[in-house]
Amino acid sequence: MNLPLNIDFTGKVVVITGAGGVLCGTMARAFAQAGAKVAALDLNEDAVKELADECKAEGYICEGYKANVLDAQELEKVHGDVLKDLGPCDILVNGAGGNNPRATTDNEYQHEAAEGQKTFFDLDASGVDFVLKLNFQGTLIPTQVFAKDMVERKAGCILNISSMNAYIPLTKIPAYSAAKAGISNFTQWLATHFAGTGIRCNAIAPGFLVSKQNKALLFHEDGTPTPRSHKILNGTPMGRFVDGEELLGGVFFLCDEKAASAITGVVLPIDAGFAAYSGV
Repeated sequence: MNLPLNIDFTGKVVVITGAGGVLCGTMARAFAQAGAKVAALDLNEDAVKELADECKAEGYICEGYKANVLDAQELEKVHGDVLKDLGPCDILVNGAGGNNPRATTDNEYQHEAAEGQKTFFDLDASGVDFVLKLNFQGTLIPTQVFAKDMVERKAGCILNISSMNAYIPLTKIPAYSAAKAGISNFTQWLATHFAGTGIRCNAIAPGFLVSKQNKALLFHEDGTPTPRSHKILNGTPMGRFVDGEELLGGVFFLCDEKAASAITGVVLPIDAGFAAYSGV
């Protein structure tokens, strides 16, 4: 891929959770291509092993590790493996996260709910708990494990993945919106907490991307946009969705110790203008 910016991460050890997915897998490839030694972590071991093999075949350094971001004991073991294989962590990208159907309503507004639809009153408490844990604790626990390397060397960077939902909650997904708002807040907390140790902590807030997970929500089978898709595009000044590779410029910038040396506690929207538009 064509890398954004002219930033060299040679020698840096970059740990990326959620690297079995498309977005974080793209980030892992980009960091490896930019010279970093990449540790790709995901619950889907096959996905990160395949990613690592592909990177190695192209002459880059990448190792894949099965990891449950909600299991501190397992992450400590993975941390030991990363130390042995690649070295101490310089950059941590907390990419693991997601939503769950049990924490999602069928209708946007209660007064429009039809019989048989899952409403706010039907949300599964365990599903909501899962979403909150996956996103928040799935960021907290890896940070507890891998940021120790940075504290010891008084240098490093943590990058979290927030969302447009963190600014204004989107309809149908209350738990995911609340969880991502928590990530933005936690990013600021970490930035303050680690300020005296030389560690910077920032986040990106991706705009609307088309993925396998949401394609059916955004497009009909014939490829035409759904009503929800029209709402998104009408509220986006640039009038289009964001491509996954367009996140890389912001990611590289925030993770570069020279270019962003005084930047910490920032949540950077990469959203084609969505967060800036009032609708008028």
